[in-house]
Amino acid sequence: MVFERVGVQVPRILLPKQGTDMSHWAIIACDQYTSDRSYWQRLEDQTAGSPSTLKLVFPEVYLEDDDADQRIEQINQTMEEYLADGTLEEQPPGFILVDRKTSEVDSRKGLVLALDLEQYDYNKGAQSLIRATEGTILERLPPRIRVRENAPIELPHIMVLIDDPQKTVIEPLFNHNLETLYDFDLLESGGHLKGYRVDQGELIEQVAAALEALAEPAAYRKKYQVDGAVMLYAMGDGNHSFATAKAIWEQLKKDAGDPSRVMNHPARYALVELVNVHDPGLEFEAIHRVLFNVNCVHLKQQMEIFFAERKTPAVLEICVDLAEAEQRAKELDHGHAFPMILGGKFAVCTVAEPEYTLAVATLQAFLDDYLQKNTSARIDYIHGEKAVTDLGSQTGCIGFYLPAISKHDLFKTIVLDGALPRKTFSMGEADEKRFYLECRKIRE
Repeated sequence: MVFERVGVQVPRILLPKQGTDMSHWAIIACDQYTSDRSYWQRLEDQTAGSPSTLKLVFPEVYLEDDDADQRIEQINQTMEEYLADGTLEEQPPGFILVDRKTSEVDSRKGLVLALDLEQYDYNKGAQSLIRATEGTILERLPPRIRVRENAPIELPHIMVLIDDPQKTVIEPLFNHNLETLYDFDLLESGGHLKGYRVDQGELIEQVAAALEALAEPAAYRKKYQVDGAVMLYAMGDGNHSFATAKAIWEQLKKDAGDPSRVMNHPARYALVELVNVHDPGLEFEAIHRVLFNVNCVHLKQQMEIFFAERKTPAVLEICVDLAEAEQRAKELDHGHAFPMILGGKFAVCTVAEPEYTLAVATLQAFLDDYLQKNTSARIDYIHGEKAVTDLGSQTGCIGFYLPAISKHDLFKTIVLDGALPRKTFSMGEADEKRFYLECRKIRE
C-alpha cells in the first residue's frame, strides 16, 4: 500500500524470529564512535555467537582498513543467510511504533515506515517533499553505495523529522492497545527500546490522513509564510544514508532504460524512523568548530576582510573568559555573534546585518572560504565546550563556540534558506542515536 501524496509506503518489515536475544541483535548506528575501535570491539565480544545487526553493517571506524571488500562481501553473505535460515521473518504490511528511553530522556517516540525516494532531492535549492537538512557531501556516498548496492536487505539508522506541533501523526497511536513486538535494554549506554505493531487499516489511514493535513498546500504556506512547493519531511540523522539509497534508485532506473519498468521495485523506498520535531524527548545539541594550523593574526584579518566585502562588517573583541564572551553574544540586539578562543584568549565576534538566518551559517561561510584559500589549515567538528577550549588553547589552533539551534526553528529555516551548513546540529548525544533493528527487502 502506497500513499503517494505524502510519499509513504506501508512496508513489509523483517524482524528477528522469536527467541532472538534482542539486546545482542540491535546495535548503534555505524557512523558513531568513528575514532573508538574499543567500542566496536566490545560489541563484537558481547554479540559473539548471536544473530546481530553488527554482522549486517559496516562500522565507519573500519572504512579505511584494507579489508573493506571482504567485509562487504561477508555482510551480504550474512544477510542472505539470515533470510534463508529464518533468522529474519517478514511481518504483515504495517508500521512499527517505537518508544526509546535514553540516558538523557525518558521517552522519544517514533514511527517506522518507508518513504518514497522519488520525492527526495538532496541538491541545493530542492523543492521536493523530502529535503536534506544539511549539504550532502557527494564524496561520502561511494563507500556507502558499495555496501548497499548488492545488499538484499536494508536496515536503517535514518531518522526523518516532521513539523507537527499539534501531535497529530505519531502520538495518537499510543492511545490504542497495540501488540508489543519488542521490549528490551540496548547495549552499552543505549537505554531501553519498545516497539508496537501498527497494522490495523484504520490506524494506517489515520496516519496518512494526518500527514496529508500537514502537507495541505494552503495550510503549509500560511504556516511558514512562503510560496513554493510543500516540504513535509526534513532529514534528521542519516542524511548520507538516505542519499545513498537515492543514488542507487536513480542508477536502477537508468539501467532499466525505461524507468516505468521498475517503478514498483522495492529499492524505490527507504525504511526510516519518523520523529516529530516537537517531541519533548528530541534534543538538539550544538556542534562547535576548531581550526588547526592557522595564524591567529592572519585569520582575524581575513575574517574582517571577508565580512567587509559582503557589507556585513565583523568586529572581534577580547573578553576575560568564555562566560563573558557568551554573555556578550546573548546580549546582541541584532546580527550574529559567536564566542572564540584564539592565541589562548577568549573573544566574541559580532557580524552586523548577516546574510543568513543562523549564526552557524554565517560562520561556516567564512570558514569554507578561508579553508579553500589556506589549504594547510584543517577543521574539526567538536561536541562539548571543554573540548573546544582545550584544543583552541593550543598553538596554531582557534576554537569557535556555537549555540544549539532551536529545533522549533528548523523547518522554517530549511524552507527559507535551504539545507543548513554541514554539522549544524546533532540530534542528541552519541548514545541516543538510532539502533539498527528493523529490516526490509530491497531486491526483487
